[in-house]
Amino acid sequence: MTWATKLRTSSRVPLLQAVKTSVATVLAWVVAGTLLPGQLPIFAAVAALLVVQPSVNQSFGKAIERTFGVVLGVLVATGISLLFGQNSWVVLLAIVVSIMMAWLLRLNPGSSNQIPISAMLVLALGAATPDYAFTRIIETIIGAVIALIVNLVIVPPVLLLPAHHAVARLAAGVASVLDQLAVALSTPMTNDQLMSLMHDSRSLRDLRDTADQRVTEGEESLTLNPRRSAHRDRLVAASQLLTRLTPLVTRVIGMSRALRDHYDEQLSSDPAAQAIATELTRAAHDLRLLIRPIDSVDIDLPTVTSEMPALTAPLVILKPNPEHWILLGSLMEDLRRVREEIVGE
Repeated sequence: MTWATKLRTSSRVPLLQAVKTSVATVLAWVVAGTLLPGQLPIFAAVAALLVVQPSVNQSFGKAIERTFGVVLGVLVATGISLLFGQNSWVVLLAIVVSIMMAWLLRLNPGSSNQIPISAMLVLALGAATPDYAFTRIIETIIGAVIALIVNLVIVPPVLLLPAHHAVARLAAGVASVLDQLAVALSTPMTNDQLMSLMHDSRSLRDLRDTADQRVTEGEESLTLNPRRSAHRDRLVAASQLLTRLTPLVTRVIGMSRALRDHYDEQLSSDPAAQAIATELTRAAHDLRLLIRPIDSVDIDLPTVTSEMPALTAPLVILKPNPEHWILLGSLMEDLRRVREEIVGE
């Protein structure tokens, strides 16, 4: 790993985000400089830079975090300056006091860092007086408010499509593993093929975690967003499908592990195993049908041959093979629960 890879990310910040940050910073500088002449509006510009976030809700949180940190930092700098004067070591004292205050108050990293930075800036500029402190607080509020307004006015982002993609990919992944389980029960498998099936099933955890993160980001993007009413139902559909898919991930991983641990070459000739394989194929078919209500999803899915659900009533095996009954019983129970999640029982 080179130094360049540590500095760069795999994807750029959206251009719209960069534009909004630039607009908010320029406006904050101009407005604060006009309303509060006499000092460069550094605090307003820094507030605008930090408060513009991918979502309105995040911006609101950053505005509170930034303002609170500045208020405490300015108060610390003013108090220490009045007590000890303008000596150079006072800056270090203010930084240490700010850090310990943040620790005592259990503040989050954003506010914790903002307190010593604000205190240091106030003392470094050499104007730690009550009037100056009050002006810097007002300046920070101006920058934060302008950043919030800019984030509201310039197309607030709605992160629905990434959530839809992630949930649909998870559903497609679960359906694919169900199909692989059906093939493994109906045709002879090598050990490498069983291990590959196990690997594919375990990879569903990563897809599930990604889907959960994307849905959370989608919900975050709609909070305090003026466009939320137009998109709320679509995100709810993705969230509800994710809720149904989450236990399915656990089920198919358990089924893959049971098949790997108890597999033998005679399994594919067992009529009960064939029946379970048929139901697994039907389950995969019906699971793909659940993806259809999530629109605007561009992923590769096998063709669904019927728009009607394929799952029948729960499978019943009256007399399992004594050599396979542990595996078949385990698969039967997991299949029952898979069916319940897919049909919504």
